[in-house]
Amino acid sequence: MRVAACKYRVGQPGDFDAFARAQRDLLRAAASRGARIAVLPEYLSLELAANFPAAVHGDLVASLAAIQALRAPWLALFSGLARETGMHVVAGTFLLAQGNGRYRNRCDVFAPDGAHLWQDKLQLTGFEKATGVIEGGDALKVTEIEGIRAGASICYDSEFPLPVRAQYEAGARLLLVPSCTDTDAGATRVQVGCLARALENRMFVAQAVTAGQAPWSPALDDNTGEATLYAPMDAGFPADGILARTRDDDVWAIADLDFGLLEGTRGRAQVANDRDWSGQNMPALARARVEGFKSY
Repeated sequence: MRVAACKYRVGQPGDFDAFARAQRDLLRAAASRGARIAVLPEYLSLELAANFPAAVHGDLVASLAAIQALRAPWLALFSGLARETGMHVVAGTFLLAQGNGRYRNRCDVFAPDGAHLWQDKLQLTGFEKATGVIEGGDALKVTEIEGIRAGASICYDSEFPLPVRAQYEAGARLLLVPSCTDTDAGATRVQVGCLARALENRMFVAQAVTAGQAPWSPALDDNTGEATLYAPMDAGFPADGILARTRDDDVWAIADLDFGLLEGTRGRAQVANDRDWSGQNMPALARARVEGFKSY
């Protein structure tokens, strides 16, 4: 399966039509290269705040409220693009109002027949907590894409092993990670999380990122990192776990993910963190004991 992860340079579209044209060009380019899944980055919906006056797009809470009017066009746009391109489209995330003055960071995944499902971000960063209006999700999902089970893990969520392990145990062999980081440290944390999840679960991970600067937005102001496709660091795969990664002005990281190889080498892996996972659940390891030095 050919999977494409986007390094998305944040723009400042003047209206929804301009945003839609950019998404259409972007996804057509991935489809033209044979991608079956295309992953866009976290907080993509906040680019839509540029449609509104500076008093709105310069204020995060006002931006979140304003873009709700564009939720239906957003769904129609990406549903239509999934149909048009024949791809599964991971449309980054949309900060969706919950009707209680709070918002969830929702990743919509669209199928080639136009249908969609979603995964909410579970863990909140310090920035998200500080807004006072974003809340974490309460459901963890896995879906099937062309015979392969996949789950979404939004940015910070990829740094937590247990929910991803639960997705793995539900059959996921592909983790879709829309991300947005504004510092090199943040980009490194998500990269390390993605590598670790690929290692310990013997799965592929596709991470999309935002790029460039958007000083008009308090959330999209600075953006770091590279879009990457990860694999387990084992026989048959790259030693560094990197299948493809963007550089410089690249827009898409694209790789063919060989799920047959992934499963076929599982039983003869050099190390098998996925198989040996249960070893860390031994009763003797549930608690560490404090022990002093002894004289001999």
